[in-house]
Amino acid sequence: MSAAKSLHDPVIGGEPRVDLLPPEVTAEQKGGRLRRALAVAVVAVVFVTAGGVAAVFWEAQRSEASLAVVEARTAELLAAQGEYVEVRRAQEEVDATVAARRLAASVDINWTDYLEQIRTRLPGDVVISAVVLDAGSPWAPYGQSTAPLQPRRVATVSLTLTSPTLPSVPDWLDAMATLPGYADSAPNRVALLDSGGYEVSLTLHVNAEAFSNRFAEAEVTQ
Repeated sequence: MSAAKSLHDPVIGGEPRVDLLPPEVTAEQKGGRLRRALAVAVVAVVFVTAGGVAAVFWEAQRSEASLAVVEARTAELLAAQGEYVEVRRAQEEVDATVAARRLAASVDINWTDYLEQIRTRLPGDVVISAVVLDAGSPWAPYGQSTAPLQPRRVATVSLTLTSPTLPSVPDWLDAMATLPGYADSAPNRVALLDSGGYEVSLTLHVNAEAFSNRFAEAEVTQ
């Protein structure tokens, strides 16, 4: 059994090789390979960098395009808003007018109709010779009586009536009690006239049921 070969033992039958190039040439060849590898790496880095720059540029262009679309849409909306500003102003004025009318009408009593209803409840030969109306307003509620147990009222009707015969005032007051919005009533004075007739003064208080609501009804039908 033969001993193990050392690294320096000759190889029998091997291909003989002899490096006849000077060491400087061998080093130059290795340096060239290294330079080529570095050149390839640099080119790769350049390509990668260029790709990144292109991606960033494309994203910036896309963002600018989106911003331009948003700005254009905003400009369109502002222009449309400017076109309708007069319409909105007119509508606001109409709304303010309607609100004011509703407020004023909230305490409206159709006095022409109400006085006619009073007239129909009196005897045919009785004449209404004078009427004084006192009512509140939306800004100043009607003053209430300080006497206890007095019903709330929104207006007062003071009547001066003339009768050719002795009046039956209690019957008149009973008839007044059937008026819409009737709160209470009371006689103030009964006087004999020189003509032989009688003059009667009555005070009639009415409550919120006397409000006509005619303007609110008109708005509903429109």
